[in-house]
Amino acid sequence: MEKQNVTLFILLANLFIAFLGIGLVIPVTPTIMNELHLSGTIVGYMVAAFALTQLIVSPISGQWVDKFGRKKMIIIGLIIFSLSEFLFGIGQHVELLFVSRMLGGVSAAFIMPGVTAFIADITTLNTRAKALGYMSASISTGFIVGPGVGGFLAEIGTRLPFFFAAGLALVATVFSLVALREPQRNPENEEVKIVKGQGRLKRIFVPMYFIAFLILFISSFGLSAFESFFSLFADHKFAFTPKDIAIMITGGAILGVIVQVALFERLTKWFGEIGVVRYSLIFSTIIVFLLTIVNSYYMVLLVTMVTFVGFDLIRPALTTYLSRIAGNEQGFVGGMNSMFTSLGNVFGPIVGGILFDINLNYPFYFAALFSAVGVAITLAWKHPHQREEKELSSQT
Repeated sequence: MEKQNVTLFILLANLFIAFLGIGLVIPVTPTIMNELHLSGTIVGYMVAAFALTQLIVSPISGQWVDKFGRKKMIIIGLIIFSLSEFLFGIGQHVELLFVSRMLGGVSAAFIMPGVTAFIADITTLNTRAKALGYMSASISTGFIVGPGVGGFLAEIGTRLPFFFAAGLALVATVFSLVALREPQRNPENEEVKIVKGQGRLKRIFVPMYFIAFLILFISSFGLSAFESFFSLFADHKFAFTPKDIAIMITGGAILGVIVQVALFERLTKWFGEIGVVRYSLIFSTIIVFLLTIVNSYYMVLLVTMVTFVGFDLIRPALTTYLSRIAGNEQGFVGGMNSMFTSLGNVFGPIVGGILFDINLNYPFYFAALFSAVGVAITLAWKHPHQREEKELSSQT
């Protein structure tokens, strides 16, 4: 148990460092945009380039996680992430920035399935929800510290946060090489009932998988349209400084971490993973819409902080659900998780960027609408065990 806890801590520390690096650059995005005279549409395409690359690579990387091992994929992903941040830091032309974002997408496609599968190998079905809640909390914690540090570093130089992120990723790489050991595959996962006799592509469309993947797509579609342009929204509409933006994102991340660590496991026991997703989507739909109505600094601060709480619960709940039903294909499901998330992240920023150039509020209306669509789908979503029991009862 102690060895398991140490390994889990190392994995969470690596995720924290990686997402700290991502969070570092959030407050300086408007500044970079102004320096290079980029429109909201171009920024949207840049964010989409990250997600498109992640989308293309994720199905392959998910299989490689199962075939070549969790540790190798995590380490390679961290190295690529470091390179991508360094290139963005030195980039003075939009073409190099796009190359940087595409490499970032490759790194995400390697790291996330590897970490998720690693956690599935070292936990039981009963303890997995807590571990995945901690995983989500470590990501959120990276965003807590990242924007604050990024805002501070931006006062020294607007490109410094990118170099700092590249260095942190190298630290995480060395840490993983020395401290991580490739896990043995969890025999408990072999006992989970999975669908036999179908290829990997066809298996995506099996109802117990596909509905969860569809919710991932819809939630990430709406969230990316909101999240990608929040800093620009705050800058253009309210003239908030990088420090103001950092405070808002940090406050939201703090609340998200508290909920994930203290309440996520209990919420999944009370409502189940599907219930947590449904209620989180309802909450997020309402709050995102409210963001277009409020107009004072403190109201924007408050609404923004609680908005991220709802979104922070959706991803770990879906990941826990998929891990429970994945059997011995944790890498495959992790890859599909990443693929459908990035699929939404491809189109969300593109549409959001176009809408942002028309009206500052439109990306948020768009995000609220898609969250509402996700709510509607969850009403027809049943856990596989519930579906099986219903089918059995109809046959008797």
